[in-house]
Amino acid sequence: MTHPRPSATRSSATLRRFAAAALLAVLLLPVSGCKSTVRSVRNLFHHRKSKSKPNTTDFADNVQTAVSTPRLASLKWADYSDYQPEVQQFYDDREYELAWTRDGKPTAAATQFIQLFTDAAKKGLNAEDYDASRWTERTAQLAQILKKHDTSDTAQDTVAQFDVAMTISVMRYISDLHVGRINPQALNFDIDVPKKRAELDLPTLVGDQLVDADDVNSIVSTVEPKNPMYTATEQALPRYLELAQQDQQTPLEPLPAAGKGIAVGGSYPGIAGLIVRLQREGDGTMAAQGNTYTSDVADAVKHYQQRHGITADGKLNDATVAALNVPMTERVKQINDSLERWRWLPENYQQPRILVNLPEFLLRAYGEDHTLAFTMRVVDGEAKGNHDTPTFVRLMRYVVFRPYWNLPGSIVKKEIVGHLQKSGMGYLASHDYELTTANGTVVTNATVADVEHMRYAVRQKPGPKNSLGLVKFLFPNEYDVYMHSTPELNLFNLTRRDRSHGCVRLQHADQMAQWVLSTDKPDGDWDADKVADMMKNEANNNKTYNLKTPLPVAIMYLTANVGEDGSVNFFDDIYGYDRELEAALAKGRPYPRAEAKINPKLTPGETE
Repeated sequence: MTHPRPSATRSSATLRRFAAAALLAVLLLPVSGCKSTVRSVRNLFHHRKSKSKPNTTDFADNVQTAVSTPRLASLKWADYSDYQPEVQQFYDDREYELAWTRDGKPTAAATQFIQLFTDAAKKGLNAEDYDASRWTERTAQLAQILKKHDTSDTAQDTVAQFDVAMTISVMRYISDLHVGRINPQALNFDIDVPKKRAELDLPTLVGDQLVDADDVNSIVSTVEPKNPMYTATEQALPRYLELAQQDQQTPLEPLPAAGKGIAVGGSYPGIAGLIVRLQREGDGTMAAQGNTYTSDVADAVKHYQQRHGITADGKLNDATVAALNVPMTERVKQINDSLERWRWLPENYQQPRILVNLPEFLLRAYGEDHTLAFTMRVVDGEAKGNHDTPTFVRLMRYVVFRPYWNLPGSIVKKEIVGHLQKSGMGYLASHDYELTTANGTVVTNATVADVEHMRYAVRQKPGPKNSLGLVKFLFPNEYDVYMHSTPELNLFNLTRRDRSHGCVRLQHADQMAQWVLSTDKPDGDWDADKVADMMKNEANNNKTYNLKTPLPVAIMYLTANVGEDGSVNFFDDIYGYDRELEAALAKGRPYPRAEAKINPKLTPGETE
């Protein structure tokens, strides 16, 4: 017996329903009028999927008309084309019932969302992105319609537009908290937010959980990043919003320059203003003693310097004064920018095992339970030139002891050739460099001209002079960026440490190696002695270990965070990424969200 194909069966059934519906429309047209006929036809082809409580369909045609276009004129940012598919699906699932009003009044969930929109700044968001200033008028319009029992077409459109505006604003708010407002790829951050956003089922989340929620905030909080540093940074924001408001109401006079620097016992004419600034951020509780720079003031300044990435010696210098004079509105922006970047992280990187914060020049390593294992200083890519360390997330897969360093052609031309012209070919041996053919054969009789014309490759032999140090950690990426040790340990004494060609240099690479390998346990147990032997013994040249369990690594750019001691920290925007983000946000919605090609400020293959 031959059975019809399922697709053919469905097609036949659909045609039969369509024919019946068309006939019904003709029969009902003189009796019921156009609107009810359209609704009855539509209901034949829709099945209510939403789990929310049923609501009135009296405004279904008005709602359907409103969502049929990617613009809603009553919104501040009328173009919602980036959310229109989700909005249409949301209403289609509920057969175009109203979602946010019952009996002519805003629902409890709608009222709670209006408050969340009003308080959006406390989340690092812009309240006007969700029409915060317009909801009072919209709510008043609903009240007037209810009071007058207004059933006019204009009144019906007003009710429908309230509903659709709320849906769009809710979806924008949820999405902004979950994945951020901007696709980071548009700003050359290599993080796949479009994929993360595609996994966020807004119609179902809003329709099944939020529309009838008694406690909207408890559900909304579940979409935010699950990282203690994110949470602490967000919790610090209201205090800085308050300080920014105080600044605007009662501006502080700028502090005068400190000249060559002021130590304990010195005199500073701006001491009163200095103390006000230190006290308001919790750096000290000292009292002024004339213009004298006392030890109490110096201790508070030292604490402030530690929080702001300034050499913490307690001396008042121009760099410290410049930081103290930064308006609180700018500090708020730094916090907002950092929260935005946290939201970009994919779910499986929201608690990375290794986190490098480039503006802080610091690496944090975490255990499987996300307790802090250790921190260490790092050296980043140099801000000038084309050496910015890119921001991305990848899995650490390999550890290589005593690696070779194959010099990129650009570094050979820019740096090595000049040394050879000045010092001769002996320069190569004195720095453990050697020349090789394309198949790796070592060449010993080459000339400076051979190197200059790139006839041979230049590589640095494993050992203590090697620029990559004695161990490197690879998380494969298209930028040739990795972590490694370095013979230039003096760089870690600097406060600002953007000194590499793009790779991340580690202050205590031996500690990192022991931590990574003792967790993964390739080749048995690992202790400090075993790591030391691997790094010192020439028999281990270019020895590679593949990790059985790759470790998530996040290279991030946070100019504001809350440290493990609870201090709120701010760092210089070394690569100018904050300015770029703020400029993109200032253009308003719709924000860049499509996939974009990454153009890092770094040339792959020229890293070290």
